[in-house]
Amino acid sequence: MAEIPRLNSVIRALEQGKTAFVGFGSVDIETAAALAASNLDGVAFEMEHAPMSAPALRDALQYMLDRRQILDSGTLAPKVTPMVRIPPNGGEMNQWIAKQVLDIGVFGIIFPHVSTVEEARNAVSACRYPRLPQAPRYNPPGIRGDAPARAARYWGLSQQEYYARADVWPLAPQGEILAIIQCEDTKAIENLPRMLQEVPGIGVVLIGEGDLSQELGHPREYEHPVVAEAIDRILKICKDHNVPCGHPHPDAKNIERLIASGYRFLMPSTPRSFGVLEQGRKLAGRT
Repeated sequence: MAEIPRLNSVIRALEQGKTAFVGFGSVDIETAAALAASNLDGVAFEMEHAPMSAPALRDALQYMLDRRQILDSGTLAPKVTPMVRIPPNGGEMNQWIAKQVLDIGVFGIIFPHVSTVEEARNAVSACRYPRLPQAPRYNPPGIRGDAPARAARYWGLSQQEYYARADVWPLAPQGEILAIIQCEDTKAIENLPRMLQEVPGIGVVLIGEGDLSQELGHPREYEHPVVAEAIDRILKICKDHNVPCGHPHPDAKNIERLIASGYRFLMPSTPRSFGVLEQGRKLAGRT
């Protein structure tokens, strides 16, 4: 049997030294179908600041699949990799929501407000199956419950093949699951060097500049020197530990600067296009 290629397009971009592009998306089938046809590497379905619905997530993942695209590509890898941002903050030490979304079939999880080593370890552990202490890459020890059937079917793998790939990258080089922690408060910044040093398996650190700017007293003033300095500090720590750093708000004004600065995980907005409408309004004298 031919070797199964890399399934997670976001990981593929990162391990090739490229910048990965991932957009937030609503958990509905229309959004899923639209984003599945985009040039994004991945989509993060938003369940932190939007209603959490496992059935809706399950349906959205099905609409990420395009049978013709799978046939033409000759690979099981989805064109756009589905992930999810879950609701609980790191301090809640939640595990069951991570377990449920992984069992549905997502390839990655964004964990909000991870501020300590213990919270980071819990996030990575929630994405891993248990193994014996003498097993390679034991730490952080896995705590994910065993129910792989739906996820394996969604990935197009046998259960044994799924077990071999359902681990966190880059701790497991062949792993297809991306554990992303959000750094969005000053406590997290202070603890970030230890988190990246002591917790293997963190795939990306995503800056939460909205919440961070709130704490710093300058809500959504992302260019304010105090906020900008804190953001730059997060990026530097990530670079020092060779962990990709993510930015949630790239736009036409800052995208060149962000890429030049070394951000490896960018989350451009994903609005529905009104380009034809605006062109028509202009041609019809409506503007």
